[in-house]
Amino acid sequence: MRRITTLVVYALALTVCAGAAFAASTTYTDTMKVDYFINASASDTLGDVLQLTNTGYSGGNICADIFVYDPNEEIQECCSCLLTPNDLSTLSVNLNLLSNTLTGYVPATGSIRVVAAKTNASGYCPLPTTAITPVSYAIRTWSTHIQYGGVITETSGQDAPLGSAELGALQNDCFAIGLDGSGFGICTCGSGD
Repeated sequence: MRRITTLVVYALALTVCAGAAFAASTTYTDTMKVDYFINASASDTLGDVLQLTNTGYSGGNICADIFVYDPNEEIQECCSCLLTPNDLSTLSVNLNLLSNTLTGYVPATGSIRVVAAKTNASGYCPLPTTAITPVSYAIRTWSTHIQYGGVITETSGQDAPLGSAELGALQNDCFAIGLDGSGFGICTCGSGD
């Protein structure tokens, strides 16, 4: 009898774990754009440029939650920028996204994640540390890159699936900046609204 009870308990535990894993595997469609930066420096020149626009699909303002990572996959800066419908915001990698790094180190290359999210109840975009509510089809991004040798290219941000695990990791990374950064690691929003 004890063996049967033990097997039932294990079966129930596996069912609960499988249900939790299934519930945690939510995927948000067309909410995250991924891009890169190259040849960044601590100088006051623009360097690579990230441009963001609100498509207007959501019918209102959205937040562009931005997460900047170095080549070692460590977050360096995060912020949230308000985008009104049809707005175009321009952010310099050097001046807006890497001018206040968490560690003081400015990586020459890295990756950028931009998540379209709802504003808070007051219509603002708080630091994306918890409770990000992704918005589908609401944001488009482009980047101008200054390649080695001075060649300038422009690419659109790549749409990437955003699962609940990645969303949680982004929020946790930014939460750590807000908790331990003492003001460092928070990027600025550049020009536009």
